Amino acid sequence: MRVLVIGSGAREHALVLALRKDPAVTALVAAPGNAGIAQHAQTRAVDPSSGEAVAALAVEVKADLVVIGPEVPLVLGVADAVRAAGIACFGPSADAARIEGSKAFAKDVMIAAGVRTAHSEIVDTPADLDAALDRFGPTWVVKDDGLAAGKGVVVTDDRLAARDHGAELLENGHPVLFETFLDGPEVSLFCLVDGETVVPLLPAQDHKRVGDGDTGPNTGGMGAYTPLPWLPQETVTAIVDDVVKPVAAELVRRGSAFSGLLYAGLAIGAEGPAVIEFNCRFGDPETQAVLSLLESPLGELLNATATGTLADVAPPRWRDGAAVTVVVAAENYPGRPRIGDVITGAEDSAQNTASSVLHAGTESRADGALVSAGGRVLSVVGVGADLTEARVNAYERIARIKLAGSHYRTDIGLAAVEDRIQVG
Repeated sequence: MRVLVIGSGAREHALVLALRKDPAVTALVAAPGNAGIAQHAQTRAVDPSSGEAVAALAVEVKADLVVIGPEVPLVLGVADAVRAAGIACFGPSADAARIEGSKAFAKDVMIAAGVRTAHSEIVDTPADLDAALDRFGPTWVVKDDGLAAGKGVVVTDDRLAARDHGAELLENGHPVLFETFLDGPEVSLFCLVDGETVVPLLPAQDHKRVGDGDTGPNTGGMGAYTPLPWLPQETVTAIVDDVVKPVAAELVRRGSAFSGLLYAGLAIGAEGPAVIEFNCRFGDPETQAVLSLLESPLGELLNATATGTLADVAPPRWRDGAAVTVVVAAENYPGRPRIGDVITGAEDSAQNTASSVLHAGTESRADGALVSAGGRVLSVVGVGADLTEARVNAYERIARIKLAGSHYRTDIGLAAVEDRIQVG
């Protein structure tokens, strides 16, 4: 099986590494990839958001399967273009990808499916902003209704901050989504979905805010860990049965059957799981941790999903233990990051099974130096017999990396280790 992976982040680096372990994968191409991915796969230049360009590249490299990592190409219909070229594609149609691309569409689907979620309202004119603020709070949740790379959300008990965010979104021509605040710890559950067939992967928890102790602004994600020692297996089963399966069935009913990775972001409150949002693709940085524990051949799972045969494949097998992803970010991230700085100590050892370094915003300079090229620069993954050991391995590996002005959270997974997360 010849596989083409679309994307350039640490999520795609994790996908490439996992696909390399599948004996059925005989050729691996990534486009556009990054400096780290280039060490493990052939890389090709492509505009990931152009269905025509991606489909043409897939034909050129004789791909049997295309795996689309980021959300923007999926929302823009790149998967449709690949399938129209006669090539299997892991990733939903543009129609189904609206589950992430339009929060209003996602709310409509969830209501029809009977899935618990926050009450919400769309505001599309500044004149309605203050009245909407009056109906919500004392904790305001203010979101961009479209794609915002995880950074279009403000959760605050400061009414003025909530108003400023809403006004900024409207000024930029973006409708604003107000939601009631959902309490309880958050869970990311990835599910392979092929129509009404749903196969869950390991649950993970993302750390969105930039600073230790969940302080500072939201980011695209500063780290994650899996599995979740505080989350009972029966809750995972309930999420699959009461949330993901009903939503998958509703999308089929609407003629928008989902094929790919459906990511449910949930809050686990006293009344049980409630959906914060759905995404239409593997999440970053959770993927880096989850795939590091996967023992099943990833190519087989993704290809079965893409070809409508997921129900015929054995459930995923997982290695014992835990994994922690810590993101090393550039100076000033999540604002405009400083780029072009030399990175040292990020070299990976094939013999090192305790940790790995996955590239996100990196590139190779003409002189061969590795330099930063984005906000989230590296994802360092530690694995171990338990969460404590995985954390130690991740942070010991980070200590050997040098990047001027870089920063990272020191508390990824720590609340779980210290048994400070309570459900209900």
